[in-house]
Amino acid sequence: MPRRPTKRRQPLGTRPLTFSSFARASCMVRNQILKSKYMKSHPKHEGNGFIRNSPEAQSDSSDSSSSDEDFEEIQADFAFFDPKPDDFHGVKTLLHNYLDDTQWDLSGFSDLILGQTTVGTVIKVEGDEDNGVFSFITALNLERYKDSRCILELKGYLLKVCQEKDLKNKLKLILEEQASSVGLLVSQRIVNLPPQLLPPLYDALFDEISWAIEDEPTKELRDSFRFKMYVLVSKIYQLKNPNHKKRLTSETDESIIYVKPEDEIFHKLCVWSFCFPLHIQPQTTNELKGYQLMGMVMAVEARKIPTFRDELKSLISEASV
Repeated sequence: MPRRPTKRRQPLGTRPLTFSSFARASCMVRNQILKSKYMKSHPKHEGNGFIRNSPEAQSDSSDSSSSDEDFEEIQADFAFFDPKPDDFHGVKTLLHNYLDDTQWDLSGFSDLILGQTTVGTVIKVEGDEDNGVFSFITALNLERYKDSRCILELKGYLLKVCQEKDLKNKLKLILEEQASSVGLLVSQRIVNLPPQLLPPLYDALFDEISWAIEDEPTKELRDSFRFKMYVLVSKIYQLKNPNHKKRLTSETDESIIYVKPEDEIFHKLCVWSFCFPLHIQPQTTNELKGYQLMGMVMAVEARKIPTFRDELKSLISEASV
């Protein structure tokens, strides 16, 4: 099995791809520019892509009614890097509404993510003096970090927002009794990151998990990456009143609009999931007036990951045509 590629060029398209009415609107929002102070190490992987340049920040779970005239399209050379402490502010900013408007140990959570360099990737622009973080991905073993304040608070939050008794028991089981084989999969990014980067980004994560199982120096660390289940906390747009679906236009007749295209695949493959209302409701376009932003928690078996990787590649490839 190959180990950590360095500087493998990945050609990307020249415009954002779209997957739904929400994605079409998302490509119009202001690009998030995140700053940290220091430069990075050698990149894992590179690729060309296009982003829209604007001074205001916007995360992938936000929306805006700004017009296309507000933007300047620029070309960027993206590269994959191991997480570094210098990425703290960029990662924390991407996580700012990860648990809605809850007050929790977000700084500690960011530190956990950046402290796990064996498994985890951040995407930056090659040669960017601001060293901004445009995306990151990781998987944290819930047993390994069970005593961390941020993980305790995250578990408490998820159990609180889960209102279905049967699902709450299943959630509690994987958060506690089965935590040693459960990975919290966290993936955050700017809203208009080129989607062509998604397959190599997820490939990097799951390849590194495989390598960690073989290469970590202690049995305890190797075993901590033997995931049987992944838990994902994400967001979707859901119809406020599904009974009125027939009144919607043909472009917005979906009961669920996925903020992240890969979540549709995870949702299809998951063993269970639940949604819950969010307090934070961003300004939306006309296309999303009938929808509300909802939180979604999914449990995906690790054995389904090869299928996920194949389907994600197919989704991006089909959308590129």
